[in-house]
Amino acid sequence: MEQAAITRPVKVAAGVFAPGHIGELTQIVPFEMVDEVLAQTGAVQRRVRLVPARVTVYVLLAGALFTGLGYRQVFDRLCAGLAGLALARPSGSALRQARQRLGPAPMKALFDLVRGPAATTAAAGWWRGLRVVAVDGTLLSVPDCPANLAVFTRQRLGNGISGYPQLRLAALVACGTRSVIGAVFGPAATGELEYARRLAVDLRAGMLLLGDRNFASAALLNQLAATGADLLVRCKSGRNLPPVARCRDGSTLARLGALTVRVIDAEVSIVTSRGTRTGHYRLLTTLTDPLTHPAGELVRLYHERWEIETAYAELKSTILGGHVLRARTPAGIEQEVWALLTAYQALRTAMTDATDSVPGTDPDRAGFTTALAAARDQLVLAAGI
Repeated sequence: MEQAAITRPVKVAAGVFAPGHIGELTQIVPFEMVDEVLAQTGAVQRRVRLVPARVTVYVLLAGALFTGLGYRQVFDRLCAGLAGLALARPSGSALRQARQRLGPAPMKALFDLVRGPAATTAAAGWWRGLRVVAVDGTLLSVPDCPANLAVFTRQRLGNGISGYPQLRLAALVACGTRSVIGAVFGPAATGELEYARRLAVDLRAGMLLLGDRNFASAALLNQLAATGADLLVRCKSGRNLPPVARCRDGSTLARLGALTVRVIDAEVSIVTSRGTRTGHYRLLTTLTDPLTHPAGELVRLYHERWEIETAYAELKSTILGGHVLRARTPAGIEQEVWALLTAYQALRTAMTDATDSVPGTDPDRAGFTTALAAARDQLVLAAGI
């Protein structure tokens, strides 16, 4: 039987730094970027160890791509495409100590470098010159252990309490590309409104923020509008909002504290195999001119809010696969979540770059499950480093 040998050059760092990569995604999170955040946060190792700080960062990022594996197995994936380099295999204890030495600060700094709306020439995510973004929160389960229970609590459910302690994550996501502009997280005992207030620093003039009924607090809307961003938020249909003026399209103007909002009432019908279902929606917006921002278009635009729900599904169901986070300390949880968000952002950036290579292609044409599988394969092959 004839045998064929396939060879290819792979450029990697020398010595113990060689496992520091995440395949093709290393182009989005390059060595220089990681070294920069390590220097900024004072996390560069004082002596070269079996698992240097740069490699530890990439182990955490790779761990976010292989959430069902232990970190020692993740390290094996990082080395799988580096045959012939005679790399040492650290113990589980060595990898744990490396993560503890690193701490969460470098991972947060790394996320701050990669976060933001992905650049695209596609029209998706824009409406009448405004960048459409969405805000929402979700819950992630953390390991049930004494250290975590000191910070994260179980949540009350309709039929009891959650099986694991949980943290609350709130994010600001660019609709269209589903890239993460900002994120905050902490104990689930803190409500979504407080986390949304912390995300106000990431809002800018020229953005149109979409939010569900939970974010229709008058105080919160005033704070968010003060950033210069415009708002389109659903509120309870029975909310008392005395009109101060009526618009020609049937919408009205009302006051929420110092903020003037336009109130749009709409009947939305959904046709299914079981028949037609109609519901009443009431939307509040700071876009008060019905001529430049027609009510009908705003009603149709509001469904883009589901982009952030899809992003959370990709994060929790596709990447995490329903798994509980790994870390058994609050500092480890913080480190792990920043790594997870950074890996997600890198995937989203790569996907947007891929669709943008064909002008006019909607970023939604890229499948997240396929992109994740490709990233895992390229990591194991050490491709694209």
